[in-house]
Amino acid sequence: MAENITKKEETKKSEAKEGAITEQPAGQQPQVKIHLDDRTVNAAYSNFCRVTGTPEEVIVDFSLNPNPYSQSDQNIRIDNRIVLNHFTAKRLFAALQQTIMRHEQNFGVIELNVQRRLAPGAQDKAAQK
Repeated sequence: MAENITKKEETKKSEAKEGAITEQPAGQQPQVKIHLDDRTVNAAYSNFCRVTGTPEEVIVDFSLNPNPYSQSDQNIRIDNRIVLNHFTAKRLFAALQQTIMRHEQNFGVIELNVQRRLAPGAQDKAAQK
C-alpha cells in the first residue's frame, strides 16, 4: 500500500515537472500556459476594415486606403482577411474594448469624427453661436 502511494506521488511530481496539468481544487479550471512564437509573424498596417459574416463565421477584411479623405469613388485592395468563429470574435471584441478603454483613460477620448480631429475646437465654437 505504501508503495502505491509513493508511485502516485512520484507520478504527480514528474507530471508537474513536465508541465502537465495537475489536480486543481474542485470548481477551478486548470491553468494552461500558452507559449507564442512570433518569429515568423507578418505585421501590417491598416487604416480600413470591413466586417461581414455568415451564421457560422465573422469575416474581417483589412486594407490600406492610401487616400482616406478622397471625395471620389475608390478601389481598395484587401490585404488581409481574418475569419473567426463567433466565440473567438466575441473574445476579440472584449479584448479590444478593454484596450481602447485603458487607452482613453490614459490619453483621453478617441474622436472618430474626422472633422473634429482636423479642426479641434471648431465644433465647440459653432455650438456656442
